[in-house]
Amino acid sequence: MKVSIGLPSGDWSEVGPAAAKAEAIGFDAVSTVELAHEPFLRLALATQATEKVELSTAIAIAFSRSPMVVANMSWDLHANSGGRFYLGLGSQVKGHNERRFSVPWSAPAPRMQEYIESLRAIWRCWQTGEKLNYVGEHYQFTLMTPEFSPPRNDLPMPAVSLAAVGPAMLRVGGRVADGVRLHSFCTKRYMEEVCMSHIAEGLKQSGRERKDIEIYGGGFVATGEDDESVAKMLDTVRYRVAFYGSTRTYFPVWELYGLEDLGLKLHQMVADRKWDKIAGEVSDDVVRLFAAVGTFGNIAGAIEERFSGADALNLTLPEGTNAGVMGEIVQDLNRIDTPYAGHNTARWADVA
Repeated sequence: MKVSIGLPSGDWSEVGPAAAKAEAIGFDAVSTVELAHEPFLRLALATQATEKVELSTAIAIAFSRSPMVVANMSWDLHANSGGRFYLGLGSQVKGHNERRFSVPWSAPAPRMQEYIESLRAIWRCWQTGEKLNYVGEHYQFTLMTPEFSPPRNDLPMPAVSLAAVGPAMLRVGGRVADGVRLHSFCTKRYMEEVCMSHIAEGLKQSGRERKDIEIYGGGFVATGEDDESVAKMLDTVRYRVAFYGSTRTYFPVWELYGLEDLGLKLHQMVADRKWDKIAGEVSDDVVRLFAAVGTFGNIAGAIEERFSGADALNLTLPEGTNAGVMGEIVQDLNRIDTPYAGHNTARWADVA
């Protein structure tokens, strides 16, 4: 299993040292999220502080940026890291697109498929010199001149992973992405019964197999050196479950357990701005559906059971966790066998 860890968000002076430390500990990847801060710039700092660790956006919001802008940033990060950049994309929900980013909303799955296809068309143009001619319903790219083309390189095309929750987006991931990042608001049952079946359908449509796509396990990890520390982290997870569970887009997960009423109650509480009360609505039994739980000594086994079938995991550990302990956990997780055979973006090099 591949193990990733998130980079600091606010203070850029912390990014390079954190990336270097993660690499020294043995993490396979470092990642940035797009919440209160932009995700690409911090990875530029990480390229200068590391030599081998993978660098990924997990995730960057797609529709608020033109594919040309993302293609350019990704190309530069990939080139300046020696081919270590891994682009993670997500659609975000309708309300955020329209009201936070002021961009038009349309059915996200077909639009995302074109987004990824157009990225690769742009990269092929830059790498091979072929004419840029991507014409879809949502995106059209037909102009590229030498002055606006970055230098060619000998690197493989960047890999692209897609955050997916619903059936249509999961199928898109299986059809056109190198990886699928399951949402944190995901249970083992939802992963096995819903996510994997739709990803498999997309893979079949693309002529690929399970080994050809990397699945980042959805869910949380609650761990610590003792039971008290675990309980504290579990309360942090409890709030995240309540926060995500208040969003209608994620209600299919509640429906699998007959917990639609809980989702509706959380949704109304958020509408009433009762942010400090929502965590209290999520019981221990419910929060444990979403998390691997255990002390440092047994968390690897809990993760293997909870995230079975996944190839990769973003590991969140309590602040101040000893580097040696972190390294031991990463090593234990690396020993878990997974189906994924590794990035092979050469398959997209000749796709028109």
